[in-house]
Amino acid sequence: MYLNRLHLRHFRNYREQEIIFSAPKTILLGDNAQGKSNLLEAVELLSTLKSHRVSRDRDLVLTGETDSKITAQLTRKHGSIDLALLLRDKGRRTATVNRENLKRQLDFLGILNAVEFSSLDLDLVRGNPETRRHWIDSLLFQIEPVYAHILHEYQRVLKQRNSLLKQAEHRTLDPAELESWNHQLILTGTKVIRRRVRIIDRLAPIARTWHTKISKNTEELTITYTPNITAIENTPESIYQAFVDRLHLRRIAEQSLGNTLVGPHRDEIELTINTTPAKAYGSQGQQRTLVLAIKLAELELIEQIVGEPPLLLLDDVLAELDLTRQNQLLSVIEDRFQTLITTTHLGAFDAKWLDSSQILQVRSGKIVPA
Repeated sequence: MYLNRLHLRHFRNYREQEIIFSAPKTILLGDNAQGKSNLLEAVELLSTLKSHRVSRDRDLVLTGETDSKITAQLTRKHGSIDLALLLRDKGRRTATVNRENLKRQLDFLGILNAVEFSSLDLDLVRGNPETRRHWIDSLLFQIEPVYAHILHEYQRVLKQRNSLLKQAEHRTLDPAELESWNHQLILTGTKVIRRRVRIIDRLAPIARTWHTKISKNTEELTITYTPNITAIENTPESIYQAFVDRLHLRRIAEQSLGNTLVGPHRDEIELTINTTPAKAYGSQGQQRTLVLAIKLAELELIEQIVGEPPLLLLDDVLAELDLTRQNQLLSVIEDRFQTLITTTHLGAFDAKWLDSSQILQVRSGKIVPA
């Protein structure tokens, strides 16, 4: 999988910019707030249709403009693919593959696979459960694109059920109506839970192996999916019954609070090192080791499943890794993964890396060869 060309129009602080990628590794060099991360964000949008920085398309459009467009040309083992994403400050976005507008944005997912590693990823350890749920959901979008539709449907049902529960403050709940929404919540929620369990089961042992290697056998990482609903088995029937039982148990509390307290929107992904919760464990260096192991595991897992190495996006993280962790990361990359790296200086790279990399200077939304 190789990204040959990227064109940005009215995206973030880029008015008009085309980048031709001429080497497996591209280093984007520049001061802070010049647009380096914006470029990686554009690739992230082509991969997952989401930005980890903002939730509204209007925030991605250059000030004073009404829309922005990201265009890319990608080579995969089965041929060349043209991608385009038109973002509007008002109204729906338009996704295009090989110059054909898609009726379902779901069909855009899984074409360009990418793993991003930024300083914000430390929130995987330090942040709240929602951060970790968002992380695993974004990975699933790439590996199993239909999951985006499943999750969207669950969130729609959840919103409607919450609305019904809130109305209970002012009127008597219709048991039949609540039961109907319960059934839909359970059906869609079960699909979310089972897919999250499966992906964690595949990712966790790979991440554990990487973590052991990076920590030189001194630490053991465990990643555990802890659903809000405890089922005996990961089968639709078992999860369905556990869902029914827990909804019944929490029905009074839900009606009192006007909010759904049961379901995968309240699940947790536990990260532990040597049986101690990582959030409370040790230094920033140890937490960075954990995140690095997870990112290397994502790369490996995506390559296993899709049959091609994904892109790797490194957003100013080398400066935050010590020399040992830098070397671990750089030795894995080699020329196996096309890599886009942002940095404010070249001091973290050895001469061999610099000689084999394309180096681009980023300054005020303009990119030129360094």
